[in-house]
Amino acid sequence: MYGKEKLAKLAQNQDKWEETTLHQTSSRFPERKEQFLTTSSEPIKRLYTPLDVADLEYERDLGFPGEYPFTRGVHATMYRGRPWTMRMFAGFGSAEETNARYKYLLEQGNMGLSVAFDLPTLMGYDTDAPEALGEFGKCGVAISSLKDMEILFDGIPLDQVSTSMTINSPAAIIWAMYIAAAEKQGVPMAKLRGTLQNDILKEYIAQKEFIFPPEPSMRLVTDTIEFGTNHMPEWNTVSISGYHIREAGSTAAQELAFTLGDGLEYVRWALERGLNIDDFAPRLSLFFNAHNDFFEEIAKFRAARRIWAREMKETFGAKNPRSWLARFHTQTAGVSLTAQQPENNIVRVAIQALAAVIGGTQSLHTNSMDEALALPSEHAVTIALRTQQIIAEESGVTNTIDPLAGSFFVEHETNKIEQQVYDYWRQVEELGGVLPAIEQGFFQREIANAAYEYQQQIDTDQRKIVGVNGYGDPNEILRIPILEMDPQGYERQAARLKQLRQERDNVLVAQTLQALRAAAQGTDNMMPAILDAVKAYATLGEITDVLREVFGTYQEQTWF
Repeated sequence: MYGKEKLAKLAQNQDKWEETTLHQTSSRFPERKEQFLTTSSEPIKRLYTPLDVADLEYERDLGFPGEYPFTRGVHATMYRGRPWTMRMFAGFGSAEETNARYKYLLEQGNMGLSVAFDLPTLMGYDTDAPEALGEFGKCGVAISSLKDMEILFDGIPLDQVSTSMTINSPAAIIWAMYIAAAEKQGVPMAKLRGTLQNDILKEYIAQKEFIFPPEPSMRLVTDTIEFGTNHMPEWNTVSISGYHIREAGSTAAQELAFTLGDGLEYVRWALERGLNIDDFAPRLSLFFNAHNDFFEEIAKFRAARRIWAREMKETFGAKNPRSWLARFHTQTAGVSLTAQQPENNIVRVAIQALAAVIGGTQSLHTNSMDEALALPSEHAVTIALRTQQIIAEESGVTNTIDPLAGSFFVEHETNKIEQQVYDYWRQVEELGGVLPAIEQGFFQREIANAAYEYQQQIDTDQRKIVGVNGYGDPNEILRIPILEMDPQGYERQAARLKQLRQERDNVLVAQTLQALRAAAQGTDNMMPAILDAVKAYATLGEITDVLREVFGTYQEQTWF
């Protein structure tokens, strides 16, 4: 974008500026002695100029919104056409309690539902299993059977809302329950809209909610991609998630490299299954974290679109432009929230949400101020939703597309993160690919080292966290109300499970579980057998136990 002669002249003028104006000012007002770093501990220069983006070519690197390489956005009109989907992540206690929260959120202007499940559900256990003792409803809603799913969405027309479900190892089972619950409402699966997280690779890398070994787990994911491609044209079967990678302590570049790398691995498995890339790729979506460093996050989102488009088009040969789109949901950074001075979290979330919007997200969840203390209260979640609505309606940032494009700093950061992604990919390739890299602990060590460095900076006061190691009040008293769940929720859930097991057709349950076992032992797509078992009211734990028996369970090697 800049001629060589102009760049040479600019370099001379910058040297002159440093020797005169900068030197004169610095002698009177010296710069702070601290290091200037991004949240990812990347150094930041004093000044960025065209010299830092000298190789930038507008049409090759930026282009126009809605056109390859989509750096400036996946849609030509972006938020001038319609705002992002405001989708609050919610779930706690029993299905009845969460159903009431969903109806409240929809009344307040929430545009889509996003389901948080409790730990037993995430690990494939029924609420009354011994392994689940003490964990009912604490980090999400408990779903043990189709009956729970029916209650969860009672009175909510599933042909009119888009639903996202954050579930991974037992994702196929929970998805089947949702499909079956919709059918009971009279809604065919082909009309359902939503997203299944279903990203098992990041579980091995970061979140650790895995059940089965990697190979059969990847088979399950591929089964869902194939089933969705054939039967559910409006459903995103995998939400390739960097959010949990970042929450585990990764840098922005690691989050992007490992997330997109996982996504391309799912593409490879689907292609090996015999699927056409343009049949399934348009329904792959991404899920990113929005952390505190405003410009670094915006650069990350822009780089994500460019990298994904290039890989899908040039590496995998996708012909449909929709296959090139990096459509993504964003959630503000839970790990950045503090129990100290929790009202400060409102400000953090607003900054993070603004970065996501300027970065071009398609969907957004804003965390609540009390999440370092408990699951969100109704008051706190309303403020979090209002934060998005204020950005959309009052800030003016939706009036133009990609407003920071052309910023020397932002374009430099976008290019730098992109280069770091490819550097990581070369290392993964040298280790033999994603699964071998997981088995050798590469991703885990990289994230752990980044998390350790970040925490050391806090512990040594090199990095300030307001209210924690800076501007704290030793006499501070917590005064915000936090959520209280129904103390009878567990007993009601356990009683419902007991009654279900007594009243269902247990002969039919046994038959469907045997059919599932045969499918798992063979090579057929397992989704039809899972659906049959769910519709017979086999429980989550019973279905998962069959797969545990066939596939075994995964024990991660200790790397640290």
